[in-house]
Amino acid sequence: MKTGHEGMTRRKFLAASGAGVLAAGAWRPGLAQARTLIRQGYQTNMWGMPTYYLLRSGQLEKQGIQFEEFAVPSGNITMQQMVARQVDMGTYAGPSFIIGHDRGGLVAIAVIENVGRTAKVVARKDLNITKVEQLRGLKIANQTGSSIGNIFVDQLAPSLGLKKGDYQEVRMNVNEMVAALAAKTVDAMVNVEPYNALAEADGIGNVIASLEGADKVPVFMAATPEFVEKHPDAVVAYLKAWLAVGSDFRQQPKKVADAIYGFFTSKGYKMSPETFAKALSAVDVDPGFPSDITPYMQNHAEILLREKKIKAIPDWSKALRPEFMAKARA
Repeated sequence: MKTGHEGMTRRKFLAASGAGVLAAGAWRPGLAQARTLIRQGYQTNMWGMPTYYLLRSGQLEKQGIQFEEFAVPSGNITMQQMVARQVDMGTYAGPSFIIGHDRGGLVAIAVIENVGRTAKVVARKDLNITKVEQLRGLKIANQTGSSIGNIFVDQLAPSLGLKKGDYQEVRMNVNEMVAALAAKTVDAMVNVEPYNALAEADGIGNVIASLEGADKVPVFMAATPEFVEKHPDAVVAYLKAWLAVGSDFRQQPKKVADAIYGFFTSKGYKMSPETFAKALSAVDVDPGFPSDITPYMQNHAEILLREKKIKAIPDWSKALRPEFMAKARA
């Protein structure tokens, strides 16, 4: 599906680019002998841009992999698509992955990036708010059910003096929030890049807190258990493509930035190179599988269980599958 946003203003694009953006996107043929098709999900904020770059890099084709892309505003939507078995692979942070494993047995095959520096609480600039606790009684836009939404509600806000019931949570997709701030229908937002940088650049909002202090927010590449069981060699080849992409992020940052910047400008969306550079710099891409990830995930699972968002703590030997990355590196 192709979407046209030519000539749209920044705010109109933010308001219009909902869950259907690029959904069921382009078919990208691989090598002639390729037999594996991956239905790839990703979010259209900065968390999903490394995956967007993967799909444009040619690395999957080199590994003999075909793909079909499904782009949505937030990773928790990709997770829901995977639970429904509409998508094979997708990226999202720990809380969403744990919920996806609980509901659909999803497995993690890699950690792609850390994005804690991209996730922030932004208040309307005209309110002159400087602390999260000052949002008491106000309206906060939050993508309910997303990883940053859960981290804000369950961890960050309480640690900064704002507990549930102290504020009105307004359920909203992240790409609609800047327009809502500008229209003054909400007083603050819990959001990710590039939307935080855009709100600042347009003089609409100011950052009052970052999730980085509470969580580095590793983003997982998850897969459905059926895909992993049926195509283990393709999973390894897929991760080899990711390792090559990780090298591009380290060694050819301009090439990467130009490709990702093109994603936004191709929609007729005006973003200054400076604003874009600020947003992209907060994404730390390093595909791998950290050896200390289990305690981190255990902590999030205990919080989700306490909040009754999952039924049980996962069996990490089934949920976390580092063996595929180990083979890819070998």
